Amino acid sequence: MRWRSVGEANCSVARTLAVIGERWTMLILREAFLGRHRFDEFQRNTGIARNILAARLRALVADEILERAEGEDEHARVEYRLTKKGMDLYPVMLAMMRWGDTWLCGEKGPPLTLVHRGCGAKAMPAFVCPGCGESVNARDMMAIPRRTAHPARRPERGGRKQSAR
Repeated sequence: MRWRSVGEANCSVARTLAVIGERWTMLILREAFLGRHRFDEFQRNTGIARNILAARLRALVADEILERAEGEDEHARVEYRLTKKGMDLYPVMLAMMRWGDTWLCGEKGPPLTLVHRGCGAKAMPAFVCPGCGESVNARDMMAIPRRTAHPARRPERGGRKQSAR
């Protein structure tokens, strides 16, 4: 499968990668989740070349992950704000952060600590089952494919199956 066709695959992971899988995109989103809104802030904090950053921001706006807005200060520079669709990527960002904190930090420990604004507690959100409230991981889950009707398997009129010749 060519990379360009990944977004057309019958796979939610592949389609998501077609939108956010480019190596700079998640760093731009990291900055947006940290409260950065301006081109120069993204550029300074990621080190992305300006032309690449401009292209990635255009793509994120086109994919409705970010939206362009007029700045709220006297300079009225363009700002980039996360949309609802963009905010829904927060669990993806947290999963990547948690994995990096666990496997790549070394003795110095994680570079960031998440603190719940509501109560001030240190927090690392976890995946829980909406039915029972228990924490879940990959071994606790099973994936059930959606059934699709295949033309060769549809019964003919009169109830007989088509032969698969």
